[in-house]
Amino acid sequence: MKKVIVLAIDGKTIRGNGNKNQDPLHIVSAWSKENGVCFGQKSTDSKGKEVPMIKALLEVVSVRGQIVTIDAIGTQKEIAEKIRNGKGDYVLAVKDNQKILHEDVQEYFSEEKFRKVIQEQGGYLQTGERERSQYEKREYWQTNDVKWLPQRKEWTGLSSIGMTKTTILHDDGTQSEKTRYYLTSLEANIEDFARAVRGHWSVESMHWHLDVTFREDKNHTLNKTAAENMNIIRKWALALLKTLQLGKKYSLRLKRRILSWGFEQHLEAVLSL
Repeated sequence: MKKVIVLAIDGKTIRGNGNKNQDPLHIVSAWSKENGVCFGQKSTDSKGKEVPMIKALLEVVSVRGQIVTIDAIGTQKEIAEKIRNGKGDYVLAVKDNQKILHEDVQEYFSEEKFRKVIQEQGGYLQTGERERSQYEKREYWQTNDVKWLPQRKEWTGLSSIGMTKTTILHDDGTQSEKTRYYLTSLEANIEDFARAVRGHWSVESMHWHLDVTFREDKNHTLNKTAAENMNIIRKWALALLKTLQLGKKYSLRLKRRILSWGFEQHLEAVLSL
């Protein structure tokens, strides 16, 4: 069976594009972790206009059969409706911009008896990963029990709610925790829910590479059309670097350097991608 794509939508400001005379360009991207490519993007001159850009992006990107993930800024009833009308599913983060909804979902998951029932019904998953000097434990809960939620009819296709808890255990004995809450049109399937939540991190990773691997924020191209075109080219290059195999496991920055030393040596491998 074909694996459902997680389409992560998020915005990034190109800081080098701004100065005292203009706001920097802000680009909202639809990024696929599975394909490692950007399916589409919309730009604006202000981060405060991100919600209209998300709506505009959903008009031109096909979400049919895909899971769309968006951070709390995009947790809007109109956006949920657009995704469902496009035959897609959504996993939307809930924070204080939906204050009452956030409080209701938070209070529900704070009850140990509810979490225990969810776990007994198979709606719980725990994973772990060690990275450098810390161990990261991730816990996921998801339930179809939403009939009690006063706002449920206001959110098109709402089928379940979810919670994630990330605990970071440091080698020095300290630890930190972060809890997040979600609305989703997915029927309770903890594997799909966990994959969608983790999949959203991929768009943040892409933004990190634009800044660190390609030093995008250090580029001071002021023309907005040119700046957006360069952003598109960097995303193409990022997809290429992630796919390109050079015989050993290299960082993306080192791959760029190796190609610059003798691009003609790797031209055949690049053209075959």
